[in-house]
Parts: sequence; structure tokens; C-alpha cells
Amino acid sequence: MPITQTILEVASRDPEQLAIAGSDGRLTYADLVEDSRRVFAAVQALHSAQADPPAPAPETGGIPITAVSIDSAFHTSRIVAGLAGFRAVSATLDPRWPLAHRVAVILATGIGLVVSDSDDLAPALEARGWGGTVVSLADFKEQEARLDPAPAPSVRDGDEAFLLLFSSGTTSDPKGFLKTRAQYRANVAVSSAYLEPLPGVATLAPGPVSYSLTLYALIECLATGGAAHMSDAFDAALMAKRVDEERITRVVAVPALVQALSDAARRDPARFASLELVVTGGANLSASLRAGLLAVLPGVRLISYYGAAEIGFIGDSRGGDGTRISVYDGIGYEIRSAEGDAVPDGELGTLWIDAAACSDGYLAGTTDEVLRGPDGWATVHDQGRIVDGKLELVGRAGDIAVTGGHKVALTEVERAFEGLPRVGAVCAVALPHRRLGSVVALVVEGPRDVVPTKDALRALAKERLAPQFVPRQWYRIDKLPRTVGGKIRRAETVALVEAGETERL
Repeated sequence: MPITQTILEVASRDPEQLAIAGSDGRLTYADLVEDSRRVFAAVQALHSAQADPPAPAPETGGIPITAVSIDSAFHTSRIVAGLAGFRAVSATLDPRWPLAHRVAVILATGIGLVVSDSDDLAPALEARGWGGTVVSLADFKEQEARLDPAPAPSVRDGDEAFLLLFSSGTTSDPKGFLKTRAQYRANVAVSSAYLEPLPGVATLAPGPVSYSLTLYALIECLATGGAAHMSDAFDAALMAKRVDEERITRVVAVPALVQALSDAARRDPARFASLELVVTGGANLSASLRAGLLAVLPGVRLISYYGAAEIGFIGDSRGGDGTRISVYDGIGYEIRSAEGDAVPDGELGTLWIDAAACSDGYLAGTTDEVLRGPDGWATVHDQGRIVDGKLELVGRAGDIAVTGGHKVALTEVERAFEGLPRVGAVCAVALPHRRLGSVVALVVEGPRDVVPTKDALRALAKERLAPQFVPRQWYRIDKLPRTVGGKIRRAETVALVEAGETERL
């Protein structure tokens, strides 16, 4: 169901229904319709005032691109939602990205307008000859208040692009790709069938709107007539307060936040009485996190979905460690070899997907990498196998080591240490080896006097892992490198080991 069509229908039928709420404000569906007219008027005026505007990526069909790069989840949400009913492409750039990454994607994609409070962004872009506009949130709001509102939003053609998204932004320049309205309508059809963003449901989505998970939570709520409660940052105490006061029934968050949710519920379970469902995505949800949440909130259901921003929702897991995925109806999936041939069930290979929500490809200005193959199927190079009719995930191509002729999934090595006393996070890596090609090493996070000995770690590994999966080298580090979303950076961990910045056990 199109987002704008639903917004207009709910605004007419139930104008006081809450649409978006955050620390900086609240909008009903009727408010959102009127607010969108002011948002587009300001955006249109700022683009039109440019003497030498940047040319948007040709894949947009000439539609100007507006990016939002601010800390306020509420204002980011209302701007993105507001632009959805007009001829506009919107993007969210994480203000915590390195300046070089933000500059690179703005130049590569032809973004012409950026709402940003960063002092360093405008000078850096000006030095590169960019002809666009950087405007602060305060100045953007002043423009909204001063200008006459644009005509009412309308339902747009399905082939028209409306979202510019990025695949990463932590270890390399991000790859950009577009979502058309038809592609996102297909995505909403899948998520509404399985992940329960139902009409009137109050969903809390803590975390930056620049995360595809948070952005999709916003869009799917508005596309189904729900209330999207957004949060600038994750704070366990604040979340407990909002769940209680707003009668939140559904939370959408990355797995790293489930532990904090469990801790908050343990301190004050009564504040989570309204909560019925937790939906996680973006990374694997471990069995220990699932068990920890259900121990303190036994009535809460937990769905761990798997998807890729480029492709859309693919399937989910509702038990165990989240690695066995039930693929959604209507989604084609196949495991293929490096040569592109289908492999037998149980054999490791690259996952290829056929889904109506899949983007057409990456923007040529951001990468030469190919998303879709000649047959129209797509891959983001996730590795997996099919076991008993289900999809078993083992990570990205960089998560696979070849040692002595054996393929070893580094994520499976890591799971063997889950729940081990005195062990927090671990990162399995592949280190070069003259004879074997590479060897598996394990880097354990924690203080020197807390981390178990090498002998204790090796004994556990031999008990739980096949011989070729047992790490041959062991290291300790005070703090593993992570992305802003909490994911461990495997490549950077390898670099730290090779630079001698870890302690050999």
C-alpha cells in the first residue's frame, strides 16, 4: 500500500490518529499532510535558488535529491515522510559518518540540498566545487514558516524513485541505490504480512533514521496507518518511560539493543506491560539475547528478520540462534557457487534472491559493483546453505575463511563461545598462513584478568567445533572495533592483530 495514499486516507478518516512522535514534537496524520506541504515548499525553494545546481544521479530521472543529516529523529522522519507525496528523492546521511564519506556520497549521487547542522560539511563541499545548498535545521524551519505551502501531496507513479539509500558508511565509501515507490510497496506488502506493522499499532523504533532498519520502520508504520515513535538515540530508561506512557506494543530495533531492553525490563517490568512484540533486524539475534528477553518478559513475542536494504525483507527466525531462516512466501532464493551454479542442499555458497522489492542496481556514480545478475536475481554476497528446507546464514563473503582447503564460517566459530562465563564479545578472523593459506584466530574482548586462558578457550572450541573450525591463534583486546550501530568490524580487527595492537594469549 502506498505511503501517501494511506496518509491521506487516515488523515481524512481519523485526522487525530498519531503519525509520528519524537522528543522534538508530534504530528497527527492530518498534521502530517499539512506539514508535508511546508516541507516541500521549503525544499523546492532552496533547490530553485541554486545558480549552478548539482545534476542528480541519472538513475533518478532528473528528480532533485534532498538529504537529511541531523540528530533529530523526529525532524528527519517528518521531512522524509513529507517529501514522499511529491516529486522528490530523499536520503538520510548519518551525521556521525566521517566527513569524507558524507562528502563523497553527496558528490557521487548529485545530492543538491542537505539539511545539516555540521559546521564542517558546507566548507568541505564548497572546496570541491559543489553547487548545492547546506541549510541548518533552524534555517530550514524558518523557510517552512515563511513560504506559502505547496499544493497537497498526491499518490505518485510506481516507477518514480523516492528514496536514496546506502549500503554502508563505516569502512568504505557507501554504495548508493534507489527505491521506487512500487518496490517499496512490494516491501511493505511483505513486512505487513509477517512483521505486524498493523493499523493503529504504536511502534517504537529507537536509533538513527539513517539506519535502513529505522527508516523502514517509519515508512511501514505510515504505510499501514500506525504510529511511529522515533528516538534520537537509544536510552534504556527513556525507552521504558516511552513504552509505559505511550502504550507501545511493538519495538523495532537492532539486536544490540535487546540486551539493554532486557536490563530495563528486569529493573521495572511493569513499565513494559503493554509490549507485545519485538522485531529485530540488521544482524543475527543470538539465542542468549532471545532467552534473556523472554526470561524477563515471557509474554513478549520476538521475531528476528533477515533482509538486505537493497533487496528488502527475505525471511525471519522465531526461535533459537536466528541462523535458520524461514523464507517468506513469494521470495525466490538459491545458493550458488562462485561460478553461478546452484549447489546441493547443505553446501555452502552465495545466496541469490528474487524479490519484487529489490532495487534495480547500485548508482553508477558510487560503485561499479553489480547487484543483479543477468537473470534478474540479486546478491549482496551473503553466504549460506539450505538445510531441511530452511536458509542457514553464515555471514558475508568476508566472513568465510579457507584454511587447508576447508571453508570455515567465522560466524559459526564465534557462536561456539556464546554464553561462556567471563567472555563478552569475540571476533573470529582469518590470518595469512604460508602453508595453509590462512588460519583461524579468535580475538576476545575483555580485561586481562577476566578473559579465560588460551587452554580454557581451546578446550571449549574442541568440544563445540569441528577440528578445522578450532582457532589456531588466540588474542585479547580491551575493546573490539565497532560500527556506530554496534557491529564488530572484522577487517579492522584483523588490522589490529597484524599491527600488534592485541595481546597474544
